[in-house]
Amino acid sequence: MLQKLRDKTSGWVASLILGLLIIPFAFVGVNEYMTGGTAGDVALVEAPPTWWESAPQWWPVSMLWQREEVTQEDFRAAFEQARQQQRQALGDAFDPREFESAENKRKVLDQLLDQKVLALGAKRAGIVVGNAAVQKMIASEPAFQVDGKFSPEQYQMLLASQVPAISPLQFQEQQRERLRMLLVPQAIGDSDFVTEGEQARMWKLLGETRDIGIALLPPVAEDTAPVTEAQVKAWYDGHKSDFKQPEQVSLEYVEIDGATLPVAAAPDEAALRKRYEAEKSRFMSPEQRVVAHILIAADAGADAATQKKAEEKAAALAKQAREGADFAALARANSDDPGSKDAGGELPPFAQDGSMVKPFEDAAFAMQAGEIRGPVKSDFGYHVLQLKQVNPGTGRSFEEVRGELATEEANSERDRAFNDLAGRLVNETLKNPTALAPAAQAIGLPLQKVGPFSQNAPQGIAMVPAVLRAAFSDTLVQDGTISDPIEISPNHSVVIRVAQHTPEQALPLDKARDAVVLAIRADRQNKAALAAADALVARVQKGESLATVATAEGLRFNELPGLRRGMPMPTAEANDAIFAAGRPAEGKVVAGKVALGDGAYAVFTVNKVNDGVIAEMPAEERATMQQQLTQLNAGIATQAYVDALRKRFKVKVFEERL
Repeated sequence: MLQKLRDKTSGWVASLILGLLIIPFAFVGVNEYMTGGTAGDVALVEAPPTWWESAPQWWPVSMLWQREEVTQEDFRAAFEQARQQQRQALGDAFDPREFESAENKRKVLDQLLDQKVLALGAKRAGIVVGNAAVQKMIASEPAFQVDGKFSPEQYQMLLASQVPAISPLQFQEQQRERLRMLLVPQAIGDSDFVTEGEQARMWKLLGETRDIGIALLPPVAEDTAPVTEAQVKAWYDGHKSDFKQPEQVSLEYVEIDGATLPVAAAPDEAALRKRYEAEKSRFMSPEQRVVAHILIAADAGADAATQKKAEEKAAALAKQAREGADFAALARANSDDPGSKDAGGELPPFAQDGSMVKPFEDAAFAMQAGEIRGPVKSDFGYHVLQLKQVNPGTGRSFEEVRGELATEEANSERDRAFNDLAGRLVNETLKNPTALAPAAQAIGLPLQKVGPFSQNAPQGIAMVPAVLRAAFSDTLVQDGTISDPIEISPNHSVVIRVAQHTPEQALPLDKARDAVVLAIRADRQNKAALAAADALVARVQKGESLATVATAEGLRFNELPGLRRGMPMPTAEANDAIFAAGRPAEGKVVAGKVALGDGAYAVFTVNKVNDGVIAEMPAEERATMQQQLTQLNAGIATQAYVDALRKRFKVKVFEERL
């Protein structure tokens, strides 16, 4: 029976059926691969070919589509950069868990998508950036300048200080891609302008002044009228949310501070010598070479004719240099490396450590001093090299570094003692994760306590932001378990346990009664102050002069002609209220009021509105405003361009990979 089954499934008919089944499955797999992104992508920007805008996205046509991917590495790097910026801005108030929100992740991703959209747009537009534009951009960067002029030494030093270090050639290609991506948005921004009419209308509003009168009402007298029990209960029932005891916790904790641990004994000579021999390489500097070079640029993807032309030019320059031509002059006249050409092609000293591209580095370390070599091909083109100097490696003796080694050995012993104690504490807490006292006793450290306290009024060790966040975290509050070690500073950590937790709860009336009485009296005072201000406004609206009323009531009164928008007179909130009031009719005033805080009010009248006149604006201020408006319009236009591209392209986001 089995033999018959094998016979029926092994003939040419079975092979044909199997082949027909494979085809659709293969197409589905390839189509998914071509259109769904790779497992390393968090987003994908796609567009049909420019010569077939209506091209479908099914395989094999999808192979013609153009793509820009946002990889997980791209996203992680951008998100980490945003995290560091936020941490620097907020300091101790930074909450890493809150930063990990989906909203923050999408915000960072949207910025990356805008970049990819611009890159794809530039690619479809056929934009090419030449060497001259790249060199001009690098030379104009203030960070690379000394006394207002481009400094090759400053340029090379800053690139070498990056982590990881960037070679001038790598940086040049990065900036070429950046310029290509930003060329169209920059052109859109540069082409924007502001008409005189726009500027005049804007200044009519921004330059507006108002002639006002203002009277200051003092706070009303403190309310001392009796408050009945019925009033207390009615207020309490209507404002229960105002009378709550905040969530509170009490902590027990064990603190390990390396600074308080016993100082390690001074290391003996043999231990120091052993350490020196084991780490001798770090006291030695490797051999370095000083090389001047001429780069004839040719992209790795350039056609054979372009490559050959660049190679021939490099060979000709190498020949001239070998025949005695001034190498520095040849570099200044011919090199395509903006970072070194002005210095005669000379690069800062470098070791054989991968800081330069491999073909270049291999050639440099195979040369003799004074030798000319080339053409040497790399991904950037063809190089002609001149070895100017060899700096041999140097080292320091044991006697020279003994003090440094002794300090390091003592610090290492202290670190080991701290890590050993911290490790023992963690091991003990794992034995009983809900009781901290046994762990403290086992390692010989005191069990300390603090609390109860609320999140808005921390005490003791809880004043450390990281400790406070952990103390009110769901895990510690709900489970009663011991925290992981919380770092307070290097070699200083603490483990905590929530010994007692009191959730937020409404205060019973008997405990809230005094606060309720204060609230009732404060409300009475506020209503009395508001009524006094309203009464004054009503008198002015009926035709009385604010100045006359203020004098009769013994109030402070001032005329403020030409009050400008945004001036904090008498407060910023008062200025907002004054400029929010309507325009007065001819011969009339508009009256209003504003709270000044602490129960005080001001009553004002808008007597006249003076529109800003552009002709009266100083020329310097007018030029500044025009520049600001132009930049604002340019930003709006540029964002509109990016938004339009995003609508034209197909954007896929893989949320589960964020």
